[in-house]
Amino acid sequence: MVAASPPMRSFLRDNGLTLVLLMLFLVSLGGQVFTGLGLVNEERADHGLALIGLAQFLRSGQFLSTLFENWESEFLQMWAYVTLTAFLFQRGSPESKDSDERAPQDRDPALDAGRPEAPWPVRAGGWIRGLYAQSLGLALAALFVVSFGLHAEHSARLAAEEARMHHQPPPGVWEHLAGPGFWFESFQNWQSEFLSTAVLVVLAIVLRQRGSPESKPVGAPHGQTGA
Repeated sequence: MVAASPPMRSFLRDNGLTLVLLMLFLVSLGGQVFTGLGLVNEERADHGLALIGLAQFLRSGQFLSTLFENWESEFLQMWAYVTLTAFLFQRGSPESKDSDERAPQDRDPALDAGRPEAPWPVRAGGWIRGLYAQSLGLALAALFVVSFGLHAEHSARLAAEEARMHHQPPPGVWEHLAGPGFWFESFQNWQSEFLSTAVLVVLAIVLRQRGSPESKPVGAPHGQTGA
């Protein structure tokens, strides 16, 4: 086996977290695709319908609705976490700023406009700098809105497909969105995301994970706020 070159080792070390998360995403997505295809074909066989192939499944409301339903909840969670931690606090948690001290994140970006290494929007000033100062929250909010819209579209498609399978009139998009089914799909994911975030914030007050930036140092007192 040929050893990785120093530049490649450096790239892998510097980007390992993103690369592993993307790999886990692809593995999980593959698992969703093939188990979902098997489930759909089991249901179609029970109703005496022809089985579908992989390409047809990937275009189906069944797959796309569940895909964007999960993405929607994740982007909502991250948007809420990023924006709420800008002005809300939890004493003792490394996931919170210290309410008694001014955090580096609160520094006026105009003070860094003269630094050559500052991001160009900071140096540009004006509305560009103001927009950049909120860009992470805005990007996550946009991803949530897009995922929410795609979930709504394909959830309505799925409801129509299931209605036709049971020889019933398919509901329209707005009819589906006005009913409880679509919102049940959303709320069952939203509640779990908010709960898991709250659990992390609270558990990190008294528990530690050595080496993780999401944890306080192992020897830090429980009352210390911030990592």
